[in-house]
Amino acid sequence: MKLGRRGLSRVLLLPCAERHPLLLQLDKIEYWLEQERERLPLWIPVGLGLGVAIWELYWSSALWPLTLVCLSCLIASLFAPAASRLRSLIILAALCLAAGYGSIAFKSWNSEHQVLKKVWVSEFFGRIESVENLAARQKYRLVLQTDGHAGLPRRLRVNLRPAQFKDDMRVGAIVGLKARLMPPAGPALPGGYDFSRRAWFAELGATGTALGDVKIHTPSRASPWLSKIRATLALHIRGQLPDGEGSIAAALATGDTGAISDENATAMRESGMAHLLSISGLHVTAVVGAIFLMTSRILSLSGWFALRFPVPIYAASLAALGAIGYTLLTGAEVPTIRSCVAALLILVALILGREVLSLRMVAAGAIFVLIFWPESLAGPSFQLSFAAVTTIILLHEQPFMRRLISAPETPLVTRLLRGILSLLLTGLAIELVLSPIALFHFHKTGLYGALANLVAIPLTTFVIMPFEALALLFDSVGLGAPFWWVVRQGLAVILALAHNVSSLPGAVTMRPEMPIIAFGSIIIGGLWFTIFITRKRLLGLLPLSAGLIGMLTAPTPDLLITGDGKNLALTDDRGNIALLRAGVGDYVRDTLKEAAGTKSEPIPIASWRGTSCSPDICIVRIKAAERHWDILATRTPNQIPSMELAAACRRVDIVISDRYLPYSCKPRWQKFDRKKLQQTGGIAIHFGKARAETVAARISGAPWYKKPDSRY
Repeated sequence: MKLGRRGLSRVLLLPCAERHPLLLQLDKIEYWLEQERERLPLWIPVGLGLGVAIWELYWSSALWPLTLVCLSCLIASLFAPAASRLRSLIILAALCLAAGYGSIAFKSWNSEHQVLKKVWVSEFFGRIESVENLAARQKYRLVLQTDGHAGLPRRLRVNLRPAQFKDDMRVGAIVGLKARLMPPAGPALPGGYDFSRRAWFAELGATGTALGDVKIHTPSRASPWLSKIRATLALHIRGQLPDGEGSIAAALATGDTGAISDENATAMRESGMAHLLSISGLHVTAVVGAIFLMTSRILSLSGWFALRFPVPIYAASLAALGAIGYTLLTGAEVPTIRSCVAALLILVALILGREVLSLRMVAAGAIFVLIFWPESLAGPSFQLSFAAVTTIILLHEQPFMRRLISAPETPLVTRLLRGILSLLLTGLAIELVLSPIALFHFHKTGLYGALANLVAIPLTTFVIMPFEALALLFDSVGLGAPFWWVVRQGLAVILALAHNVSSLPGAVTMRPEMPIIAFGSIIIGGLWFTIFITRKRLLGLLPLSAGLIGMLTAPTPDLLITGDGKNLALTDDRGNIALLRAGVGDYVRDTLKEAAGTKSEPIPIASWRGTSCSPDICIVRIKAAERHWDILATRTPNQIPSMELAAACRRVDIVISDRYLPYSCKPRWQKFDRKKLQQTGGIAIHFGKARAETVAARISGAPWYKKPDSRY
């Protein structure tokens, strides 16, 4: 039986027993949507995010398929009952998908710029756009605008040694220098961090290092008062405290993390407290809360003012100005802007008398970010921050949590214990929710972060930041020393806690790369379970469980090869890892360990079982998938006689080299030499499936991916 729109309308008038089964199902859906009506707007940012995610996965190739899907949804909505929630939901879904995809496609098109194609060494001029002091790494970072000088990209980034930097190198100055530039680096391995993507949206066409003296051609005429205040403030704070505590105190006040040592940064990250170093919701909330509280108390001291003017509105207005000022002072990074927008929404809700903390507030903030910075969706900052805030709100909506927090008047000790318990439960819930996101992006997550943050968050919010503000205030009259002493003690506790927690056995759990379909299932299942409130929310547990299983069963690559062919790693199912070259740098070693999902310290490949090495090559025999795999890898630039090399290649399955190998080198399965690796990038090999995953296969369709010039 075929029903057109008029047919559907006529059947809707029939008694329930005589209605078409399809219409009965539509009635059930409509009834369910009516029950969920308060939660349906929360799907707007989800639809936008899904459109952005489709672009991130398939780029421009998804344009026409997505267009057909959206048009099909709009046509299908015509067959839904008029003025029904189902029709509205279908139309809204199509519009949100199209808007999300369009927003990031437009942002990418607007960011399109010239990208360097190969290594370039010469002299050029550039106007300084920003200056970053990376004191912990003993270098300065300049972003320069070249205006296409010498055929270079219009915008690039250059690192300087302290000896090359001059105080007159300020925003607006034109400098002349010689530099070694290269294209923005892509992922070293499949699933690794892709700097080229970040550079694309930041419109950076090249990165490199200055060579020799850097001369100031034209001094700056601008007066970058805000950046100068930020730099002066950071320098002043670091001067009041020891190096470790001073660098973190400067980060809390100005967002300048360049002076934090790698040791302290690693300890903070592995203890689950790295969020304290990035200006985000915690810091903005502390600033806004302090300004609102102090302003409302001071204004309330005047009975005349309090009786004639709305004190909360004035306090909220000043707090909003404080939030904006703090955001600008700390560099106005996207996470800080996102937190500032959320704080402003809370203040607006407070002024209007609406519920301050709600999922609709979170959704509004997400919509704002996805419209203006859609590329942030794929980054860990967006996902971690919104997941954490959503978890807090959902947990505190639960009846048992409300009873725990808002219990009748009880003794002070009982209230204190209830507060500690609520903080612990909140921390555990956040750790549980954020762990899959951390594993997806960083291949590791902390186990004791909830316990560490139980001390770190209150200490930072109620002691360190307020006393640091008082110290800066009283420094104007030379009386800040007592306040700096308190700040120093608080930060010493934070650092000691970070180092002790990160050194505990099992403090960090590491896993190999999570399949994107598993991560997507976790996100979709979690959102379904979170947003809906009726029993159908339990359906979200199906994709959530499937995603978690996929995460836990993700296979470890047996062989990892970096894109330059100089470094490779062998792994086994016990978490052991061996490297071809012993003198590999920390960054490459950590990248290989993260991709392998292990904390074990690498051993030389010569110590790996089944390995025989000469000064120039290593041959490894590995048993996997009921067969043996023979691998040959070169590790020096020394020439090998072609006849010997050809004979050796015929006896192995895989050959790996950072040089061009002759045509006569023909292994049984794959040859990854310089020519091949220029096309594939980094590689992860699973012997059990005889499959090689490459960086190029993952990102070859991305607008920021530029195939290397094979002539270089």
